[in-house]
Amino acid sequence: MTAFADTAAAAGGEALRPHAERAFADELAALAAADDRPRPARWKLSPWAVATYLLGGTLPDGTLITPKYVGPRRLVEVAVSTLATDRALLLLGVPGTAKTWVSEHLAAAVSGDSTLLVQGTAGTPEEAVRYGWNYASLLAHGPSSEALVPSPVMRAMAEGMTARVEELTRIPADVQDALITILSEKTLPVPELGQEVQAVRGFNLIATANDRDRGVNELSSALRRRFSTVVLPLPATPEAEVDIVSRRVEQMGRSLDLPPVPDGVAEIRRVVTVFRELRDGVTTDGRTRLKSPSGTLSTAEAISVVTGGLALAAHFGDGVLRPGDVAAGVLGAVVRDPSADRVVWQEYVETVVRERDGWKDFYRACREVSA
Repeated sequence: MTAFADTAAAAGGEALRPHAERAFADELAALAAADDRPRPARWKLSPWAVATYLLGGTLPDGTLITPKYVGPRRLVEVAVSTLATDRALLLLGVPGTAKTWVSEHLAAAVSGDSTLLVQGTAGTPEEAVRYGWNYASLLAHGPSSEALVPSPVMRAMAEGMTARVEELTRIPADVQDALITILSEKTLPVPELGQEVQAVRGFNLIATANDRDRGVNELSSALRRRFSTVVLPLPATPEAEVDIVSRRVEQMGRSLDLPPVPDGVAEIRRVVTVFRELRDGVTTDGRTRLKSPSGTLSTAEAISVVTGGLALAAHFGDGVLRPGDVAAGVLGAVVRDPSADRVVWQEYVETVVRERDGWKDFYRACREVSA
């Protein structure tokens, strides 16, 4: 246990957001106990059990496995079966399509550890993908195994685990290319020591990427060939998106010790409707064309808006989620560009929200926060 963990434990603290393998430890243990299917080398569960963990189900002993991902079953099956081969997995999609969420839960179910993570940014150095050095030891004793600091990818290779690379397309192209040898040859040379680390069975890598954000570095064709790509779509129907938002808001509310808010589905449906209409550029009934704002208005943003509204209702309202609790969050999600997006929002409020039956309270709340 680290010094930070010791301090937290002494203070009686809990992690604000436990890693998937801890948050769902009971479900993973129940699946492992019931799982009698073949498991690839060093996998904690069989591919069937991994898919069940993500998609949900009921075990023979009655244990309920909650869905972690609501979407096409086949996509999950393809992702899991890819990890059972020597091909790395690339989860691709627009922001807010649960790429990181799926990546974490896949690693937790396969390896029991989702923390071997490289977070991609414009400043991610090659050492984060390959290895670095303890410079005090390096200066004192020269290059040695003791001075080498393995990256999460190197550790995963040596231990037969699943590594994760988040936002791969944000990493500079020359750093991305450090993965080519790792994924093709399954080896990581350490020329300073005249050694190499060879991946043991069980090693694989999950990367996430999207091409909608600024600062994207396109993957080279050589690197792209090393991945099997699974595209995660936005929820296909309003009902599916409402279900996803409702589940995640409930989970987040429990983790934040927010009092349960009854009858919140109506406001969740309203937020989802607003986001989908502005995202699609047309009202639900297809009668009115709309301008779309610059933001993505993803499911993840809808979850954030409703969770913020939940906190307002619980701490500053009467405990019931109302239009006024979500209006400010919706405004903040839609209006990213103060000039162009504000015009889009005001037009939507006056032409759609104002005229829609049952939305008068929401219209007044939107006018109030937009003033």
